[in-house]
Amino acid sequence: MSNQSESLHLQPVDSASSAATRDFELEIAAHLVEALNLEVSAEEIDPEDPLYDGALGLDSIDILEIALTISKKYGLQLRADDENNHEIFATLRTLAAHVQANRQA
Repeated sequence: MSNQSESLHLQPVDSASSAATRDFELEIAAHLVEALNLEVSAEEIDPEDPLYDGALGLDSIDILEIALTISKKYGLQLRADDENNHEIFATLRTLAAHVQANRQA
């Protein structure tokens, strides 16, 4: 049984998919930098750092601005009363994943 669990951790990662994911995270990060006039580059934002009260020092007003910007750019609704906002806006990575999954083509 330990061999089976070990093999789950050794599955190859699709590098094209990983690159596309990172590119999209950078795209979202660039929108954050522009919308909030941040003094960092998109590349400097760690996709795993918390957005709210994290290294960027974002507060609830900043999160609202991000929601408005992302909604306009990608044609999706990010609502203040969504019970999943805590998870959606947890990190750049979770925000990018949510946008990727829900944006309009």
